[in-house]
Amino acid sequence: MLPLSPQTRLPTHDVTNMPPHQGDQDLWSDDRALCETIEREGASWAADHLAAFGRIAGAAETFDEANDANRYPPELQAFDRYGQRIDQVAFHPGYHALMAKAIGNDVHSFAWRNADKPGAHVGHAALTYMFHQAEGGVMCPMAMAYSAWPSLKTTPSVADAWIPRLLSREYDRRDIPVEQKRGATVGMFMTEKQGGSDVRANSTRAEPLGLGTGIGAEYRLTGHKFFCSAPMCDAFLTLAYSEGGLSCFLVPRWRPDGERNGLYIQRLKDKLGNRSNASSEIEMLDTYGIMVGEEGRGIRTIIDMVQHNRYYCAASSAGLMRQSLVQALHHTSHRSAFQRRLIDQPLMRNVLADLALEAEAGLALTLRIGRAMDEAASDPMAAALARIGTAIAKFWVCKRTPGFVGEALECLGGPGYVEESLMPRFYREAPLNSIWEGSGNIMCLDVLRAMGREEAAVPAILAELEAARGGNAALDAAADMLRDELADQSDLETRARGVTELMAVSLQAAQLVQHAPAATADAFCASRLGGRWHGAYGALPPNSDFGAIIARATPGG
Repeated sequence: MLPLSPQTRLPTHDVTNMPPHQGDQDLWSDDRALCETIEREGASWAADHLAAFGRIAGAAETFDEANDANRYPPELQAFDRYGQRIDQVAFHPGYHALMAKAIGNDVHSFAWRNADKPGAHVGHAALTYMFHQAEGGVMCPMAMAYSAWPSLKTTPSVADAWIPRLLSREYDRRDIPVEQKRGATVGMFMTEKQGGSDVRANSTRAEPLGLGTGIGAEYRLTGHKFFCSAPMCDAFLTLAYSEGGLSCFLVPRWRPDGERNGLYIQRLKDKLGNRSNASSEIEMLDTYGIMVGEEGRGIRTIIDMVQHNRYYCAASSAGLMRQSLVQALHHTSHRSAFQRRLIDQPLMRNVLADLALEAEAGLALTLRIGRAMDEAASDPMAAALARIGTAIAKFWVCKRTPGFVGEALECLGGPGYVEESLMPRFYREAPLNSIWEGSGNIMCLDVLRAMGREEAAVPAILAELEAARGGNAALDAAADMLRDELADQSDLETRARGVTELMAVSLQAAQLVQHAPAATADAFCASRLGGRWHGAYGALPPNSDFGAIIARATPGG
């Protein structure tokens, strides 16, 4: 139902001073920073596709489908009416409509379909960034389908069978053997109750089914997995101990003989957010699987999938920040208090401008890392930047999102706290990406691991900062401080969060100093790298150009 128009008269009062219905959004054309960054990072050839998808993702219909899919979450159907075990999950029609839109527009496969072009991962991140503004739950199976490719490619027989199905633009929701389907999705589940992020503590075992062992051989798995999201995927990558050590396996929902595989859904998680997406606990009993990658090298085989999922987390969190800002701008532009529009009041302008800086910085860092991923195959420095930068971006962009969404919600006041607005759903969604694929401490330790194992990692970070040297005194000072921090190896693990934060904010500042308008770059550096960063939004220096910053972020502005 559309909200009451400003002209509506009720028996007791006229409805005035209320924002109008937002309607359709154009998530591409109305996002100036996104358009500029796509051009800068090498994906301008994808602009037509991104523009078309920006209208689809921003349509009011898409937001309505997302609201319905979250309001009516999935339900476990362990048995059919005849008592047969089927281990299916039933979703609201809105979820299926969103899946069809995402798959039909290459949200899951864009980077790999265009792998021969520069900026393929940049374009992929832009699709993720836009669609996540409407819905996060559907993006989980999209992220895993995107991330599975490097692991699948390690085993030619598996790649030949599954990658063509992942390239399909048809969403086939049927729970039938994949050979009979028009398209497929692939997920992953690694963690177990006793280990969590420490996957070496896993207890799931794998025994060979025949005489052959090792890569491409068939195995029988027995064990459990504590988190399996999107359990209706057609196959999953998982870890289990074979005779040669912790190995990676592809586990399909259906066995080659046409029978259901031994994947038993114990229950669906009752989660804080991401409610449109089913997350489950899985038991595996005599479960059919194919070894993917070398035996005993399961973590190495699946790590590329983890890295790509972490990149997805940064892109989707940046999108969530962007849409939260859009909602705050829309409300404050149409709501008045004390004889002035909220957006014209000095303190609110400070808050909105500060949010705009954070959103653009998150996007800029994410897409810069995307370009490094695109260039990694031919440039060792780019490969090192992609490796360490993914962990940095995942830590910082995701870590900043919950507070950002909370501040944007506060801009709407009471109306932002009721379910009719988007903000409660966004607020529940905001912490997820900071947890999925490694929480904050795991990310900071991964930064240290990259520093220790990748000789070019630290030089790649410092080179990014040197490219911006002379553009802003605060950034120059931060670059010098970071160099000193990295040279000091004492208590580095204890200092890991502070070091990673300094890397992240300095990298963001370097991008803005080189490419954003002076109003944006100067205010970001003065607030984040100056001597008085409060942490709370709305504490920008009084001499900041609030009007220019807000205008840049405003849709249609």
